[in-house]
Amino acid sequence: MPLAYDSAAAVAHLMKRDKPLARLMREVPFTLEPPRVTTPFESLLRAIVSQQLSGKAAKTIHTRVVELHAPAKRPTPEALLEIPDEALRGAGISRNKLAAVRDLAQKSLDGTVPTMRALKRMDDAEIIERLTQVRGVGVWTVEMMLMFTLGRPDVLPLADLGVRQGFMHAYGHAAVPAIDVIEAHAERWRPYRSVGSWYMWRAVERHRQAKAAGAKK
Repeated sequence: MPLAYDSAAAVAHLMKRDKPLARLMREVPFTLEPPRVTTPFESLLRAIVSQQLSGKAAKTIHTRVVELHAPAKRPTPEALLEIPDEALRGAGISRNKLAAVRDLAQKSLDGTVPTMRALKRMDDAEIIERLTQVRGVGVWTVEMMLMFTLGRPDVLPLADLGVRQGFMHAYGHAAVPAIDVIEAHAERWRPYRSVGSWYMWRAVERHRQAKAAGAKK
């Protein structure tokens, strides 16, 4: 699924409006590209499975869960409800996540979770309101879906520690700033706060790289 905005226009807007951010943007190209996802169920299933896990562990468990749907190549709510609890637990799903993915499947079938076509017609607030009705799906999870699956332009995940740490590094703060400080500054990023947020994660990466390079000297 392509981004729902012109990335070149977004980059030009932020570079003009935010000089400190522009320095980082000149060093790091904007490369966000949403993956091909067929249904909201698939996207949220992956999100729930991945919660509080490292990338490698999340990928391993998600792959096992998908394999339980064989011979189907992709997970569906109907098929997931047919898989025994023991099999899902054996794939690495915790009890809490088991209850969450069951609820996701049920709410995908009853229409609480909209189809991808319906989501495209809804605004961000509507999507958050609908999807957070699913057990185990909070605002942050939906914000990640808005940014990385639906490619929405103006998402600012203030609860994300990486975004807050990135802001600290990008703007030279001695400590992680308060949420209201970041929110006020990010007004200049509108209507492309998703891009500004993406660069906060890159700021964290650049800081870690610089720190690692300094340690080797």
